[in-house]
Amino acid sequence: MRSIEIRTTQNVTIEYEPASLRERGLAAFIDLLIVMTFFFFAFIFIALFIPAVLGGVNSEVFYVILYLISPVTGYIAYQFLSEVFANGQSWGKKAMKIQVARLDGKEPELMDYLLRAVFHLVDTILSAGVLAAIVIGSSSKGQRLGDLTANTTVIRQRATTRFRLGDILRIDSLEAYQPQYPEVRQLSEQDMLLVKQVVNRYTAHRNDAHRKSVEAAVQRLAELLEIEKDDIPRDRIAFLKTLIRDYIVLTR
Repeated sequence: MRSIEIRTTQNVTIEYEPASLRERGLAAFIDLLIVMTFFFFAFIFIALFIPAVLGGVNSEVFYVILYLISPVTGYIAYQFLSEVFANGQSWGKKAMKIQVARLDGKEPELMDYLLRAVFHLVDTILSAGVLAAIVIGSSSKGQRLGDLTANTTVIRQRATTRFRLGDILRIDSLEAYQPQYPEVRQLSEQDMLLVKQVVNRYTAHRNDAHRKSVEAAVQRLAELLEIEKDDIPRDRIAFLKTLIRDYIVLTR
């Protein structure tokens, strides 16, 4: 499975799975259905009421604008507005559980979403999606032209790793293991997967950036779980692994 490494502003590298071409294609198809449905009812309304109002307006120009330009601009506007107000997700992307992300780890900005939306004209509309499919398929980071321009890509929302906490450290029962930090049960599984990712990244790349992320994670967890500073072991990685073990046992 391909992965994308995105370095955050804190200089910590996080791995994501890029959305597959199939997922992006289905998301685009859902978005197209939504836009087409809107314009279908809009055209019915216009056909019933607008001609009588417009009267002498040049009909050819009117129908070019109505049936050609309006749907194109509507689709672009839909993509832009939905991604802006839904944190990088159109309704199609929501359905497929994928999301726009910047490759430098920053939050996408208005201009990023605008560039992505405008380039749909070339990527999707004029080429019937063929150009987008070719560029995405040939890009190591799953980027179409709009992504390349905006320095973005589309990633899967679900965790990169396909494991559950129970697969990480197998502990049979409470009788076989005594939790040291019972307060950890108040955290979510997603929280603990993030802790596990911090441990994995530090283990794989023992640099200052990941050492700082480990320390930040330890301090934050100690604060949330109300663990005294003097009670935190010097071995931070061992402490984080203990929290993971405790969580697995207590939430089974």
